[in-house]
Amino acid sequence: MSVAPRISPRLARFALTTGAAAALTLGVAGQALACNISEFSAEATCSGEQGVITVTDKDPSGTKATVSVFLSTDGSEKLIGTQDVTGTREGAVVTFKENWQPNATYRVHVKAGNQVDEDIKPNVTAPGKACAPEKPAPSTTPPKPAPSTTAPKPAEPAPNKTTPAAAAPAPSNSASPAGSSDLAETGSSSNTPVIAGIAGALVIAGGAMVFALRRRGSTQK
Repeated sequence: MSVAPRISPRLARFALTTGAAAALTLGVAGQALACNISEFSAEATCSGEQGVITVTDKDPSGTKATVSVFLSTDGSEKLIGTQDVTGTREGAVVTFKENWQPNATYRVHVKAGNQVDEDIKPNVTAPGKACAPEKPAPSTTPPKPAPSTTAPKPAEPAPNKTTPAAAAPAPSNSASPAGSSDLAETGSSSNTPVIAGIAGALVIAGGAMVFALRRRGSTQK
């Protein structure tokens, strides 16, 4: 006759407790690896003067998700854009360019396989002030000097270019015209022809006298 081993009640309780703890640990680990909507966040920000809607996915399981952004206005919606994102523990970010108006409202929907298919709560509300334009970079060109306030010097008068007086004409050496009572520098006058005639007659007379005397002398011999 065999005797079956008897299980101690204390041992049985220990086994049940260990099994429950293991099941609970596996359940928590499974939930930690599953994608959850709480791992997504969204906000309206500015990139320079460009408005954007930024969505961050901090899903450590790396589940691929599809994010869609809608503008909600007076009960109607307009699709802004749809992008895929794969989450990381540090956070994967996707941005949607949107020139949002101050205090505009946006609904952000996330679809990740069979695990997530819902909106991020609460909806995104844009800031009450629009994005400010970027300030231009300071110019490196040196400033132009200010115009001088010193009064300009008066212009000096131009030198007098008066034409010098014409020089007196040089005295002419030509004889004075006939009939003029003025004598030339040579001493000639209007009586010169008469004097010349008398001199010529005396020369002729002297010559005739010399000829006559020679002829008489030759005759006397």
